[in-house]
Amino acid sequence: MSSPETTTDQSGSNKQQRRRRRHHFILVHGVCHGAWCWYRVATALSSAGHRVTALDMAACGARPGRADEVPSFERYTAPLLDAVADQDGEEKAVVVAHSFGGQSLALAMERHPEKIAVAVFVTATMPAAGKSMSFAFKQLSQGKDADFFMDCTIRTIGDPQNPDKTFLFGPEYLARRVYQLSPPEDLALAMSTVRPSRRFLNDATMNGDVLTEGRYGTVRRVYVVAEEDEWKPAEIQRLMVSWNPGTEVRALQGADHMPMFSKARELSELLMEIANKYS
Repeated sequence: MSSPETTTDQSGSNKQQRRRRRHHFILVHGVCHGAWCWYRVATALSSAGHRVTALDMAACGARPGRADEVPSFERYTAPLLDAVADQDGEEKAVVVAHSFGGQSLALAMERHPEKIAVAVFVTATMPAAGKSMSFAFKQLSQGKDADFFMDCTIRTIGDPQNPDKTFLFGPEYLARRVYQLSPPEDLALAMSTVRPSRRFLNDATMNGDVLTEGRYGTVRRVYVVAEEDEWKPAEIQRLMVSWNPGTEVRALQGADHMPMFSKARELSELLMEIANKYS
């Protein structure tokens, strides 16, 4: 893979340019996944000289605990909020979120807009300022009955008077709707590694008017459309973009719901290009 830096014989000026073009990427996974799903992209970015922080959200990936033990969406998102807030000095991160991770990215944009150079939504849920984050989830869920989710497992948890649900991908669903264009070894990895995730359907943060134009709306953003996504079709991805005027749109042809696997090289190069443009 080519590096984002150019090399010439003018060593002094180009060394300074290379230093300026090194970025901090924070990578956020989607539902049922963990930091592990970024291993191809994280390797490419690190090999190009960038700092990479791939996170596990609460009760995800290698973090201990169960989904039904996570009390709130705020607690679920705490690893990302802490990582963004803890950057040194004037450093700004390139925060990249996949799928459900877009909700966590939106909350981080609202809380710490001054710490984010650019927010990148990779076939991710992208909420709108002035609307609840659950609004986006409800729009994405329209027309999807139980048969759509095939062998996925959905369980009711919590207070019977105010129940929530956990969600876990089934192997057939992963193969047909999520990883259908990805390498078979990455599908095998997912089948052995995915964990149940809480959906936070009745969470106060998810259902409140927490995203504002004055904070969330000021962060520069790019939406990466996965054109062959079977779970979140391209037209739905572009609908979310329409709620957020000023969003730059980049498309990945031949990408399923997991572009970090199905188009790992192309996504990695695109992320470096975006970082150079906005940082």
